[in-house]
Amino acid sequence: MAKITVVDLEVFYRVGVPDEERAQPQRLLLTVEMTADFTAAARTDSIADTVDYFAVSQRLLTYGEGRSWKLIEKLAADLADLILAEFKPAAVTIEVKKFPIPQSRLVSVSLTRTQP
Repeated sequence: MAKITVVDLEVFYRVGVPDEERAQPQRLLLTVEMTADFTAAARTDSIADTVDYFAVSQRLLTYGEGRSWKLIEKLAADLADLILAEFKPAAVTIEVKKFPIPQSRLVSVSLTRTQP
C-alpha cells in the first residue's frame, strides 16, 4: 500500500454552529490522505491505475456549493464517505482546518475511514 496526500486544499464552505457563522462560506483547509495499492500504476504509468488526486481536488472544491454543516466533525465524515464512494481508495484520512478563534492559529478535526 502507498499514500497520496493533498495538503491544505483551500475550500470555502458554510460551517458553524450559529446561523450567522454559516451565512457566508468561510475559508477551510483540507488535507486528504488516500491509501491504495499503486503497484499497477507504477508498472503501467497510467492514471487509470491510481487515485486521480486532481479529480479528487476538483470535486472537493465544489462540494460545499449549496450545502452547510454545523460541525467540522460532520463535514470530515461526509468528505471521507464521498472520497471512498467516488474514488475508491482503500482508506482515506481527512483533516479539516478552521480558523474561528482569533487567539489560536486554527482548530482541526481529523478522521480515517476504510472501505467496508
